[in-house]
Parts: sequence; C-alpha cells; structure tokens
Amino acid sequence: MDINSIIQTITVYAIPLILAITIHEAAHGYVARYFGDQTAWMLGRVTLNPMKHIDPVGTILVPAVMLLGSAVSGLGGIVFGWAKPVPVNFRNLRNPKQAMIWVAAAGPGANLLQAIIWAILLKVIYSVGLT
Repeated sequence: MDINSIIQTITVYAIPLILAITIHEAAHGYVARYFGDQTAWMLGRVTLNPMKHIDPVGTILVPAVMLLGSAVSGLGGIVFGWAKPVPVNFRNLRNPKQAMIWVAAAGPGANLLQAIIWAILLKVIYSVGLT
C-alpha cells in the first residue's frame, strides 16, 4: 500500500470516525444529565466538538500506528482506539442502579444507530451509482 492509499483511507474514514467518537461520548454525558448528573455538562463535555473528546494516545497515536503497521505488513487488521471518558458521578443520579445501565448503554447505542445510518447512506450511494 503506497502513501496515497494510506492518505485516502484516512480521509475516507475520518468523518465517520470523528462523529462516532464525539456522539458516543456526548451520548454518555447527555443521558447522565437526563438522569440527574450534571458533571459532564458543567465540564463542557456534552458537545459535538471533537477536540473535547480526543485523547492524544488513544484517538491519534494508537490508531495511526495500527493503521501504518497493517499498511506496511500488507495484512489487514483491526484498528481501534479510544476517547477521553466522559466524567459521570453516579451518586448524583436520581436512581443510580437503573440510570447507570442507561448511561453505559448510551454510547454503544449511539454507535449502533450511527452504523445503521452510515450503512443506509452507503447503500443509497451505491444504488444511485455515485461510486
């Protein structure tokens, strides 16, 4: 894989990846706020601004090294990373045992919804012939 292919791959994946990270983390904070914890809201973490959620190591360094390693080896591979976790104080939740489940599920639920939306969009693009 040459450098142009790597740049193109990074460019194509960047928008959905940035949205996945920001919406995932903001969803945790939004649901926590809904159930009574204002911590993430007060710290400005319930936002779609990706700069508030990017962890230099987990969001940039690890995925870049993994992508570069899979490109150099010529083998495919899974690229993963992480963002800064949204702070949640479970003691502030109105019904902590029930609310913790919803707060924890909010991020993966947001990712699942995004995956469905991106898949539909991709299907439409292919069916219209824009590729």
